[in-house]
Amino acid sequence: MFFLAEFWVAVAFVVFLLVLVYYKVPALVGKVLDDRAEAIRRELDEARRVREEAQLLLADYQRKHRSVGEEAEAIVAQARREAATFAEETRRNLKDSLERRTRLAQEKIARAEGQAIDEVRAAAVDLAIAAAEKILREKASGAAGAALIDQSIRDLKSRLN
Repeated sequence: MFFLAEFWVAVAFVVFLLVLVYYKVPALVGKVLDDRAEAIRRELDEARRVREEAQLLLADYQRKHRSVGEEAEAIVAQARREAATFAEETRRNLKDSLERRTRLAQEKIARAEGQAIDEVRAAAVDLAIAAAEKILREKASGAAGAALIDQSIRDLKSRLN
């Protein structure tokens, strides 16, 4: 048994294990592994925290994106309402302006018609006076004219009083 190589390998292995236990190598290996596990745990916790922050930021940006979209829609709707109001006001102003210009044109036409009628009347009066004067000259010549003038003067006195 002492001559077998396997025996000496087993003895060397046991001695090796006792040396490792004497120098507290298993505790050192355990400590290193525990430290490594703690470092990994801290990194995982940090990664979890960063992930949660990223999710919060994402949710915040998505909320802001939705609110910006809603605000843009509200701005567009307001612009459409203002454009419709402006268009209606412009139509109303144009209609008022056209009515006012039409009324002014009609008044101008009425004044021109009145002026034309007055001019025609004046021309008719002038023609009537000229015709009456011509007729009176022809009929009022001589003694009949003197009698007519005397009669008119007498009528004039009674009409003035």
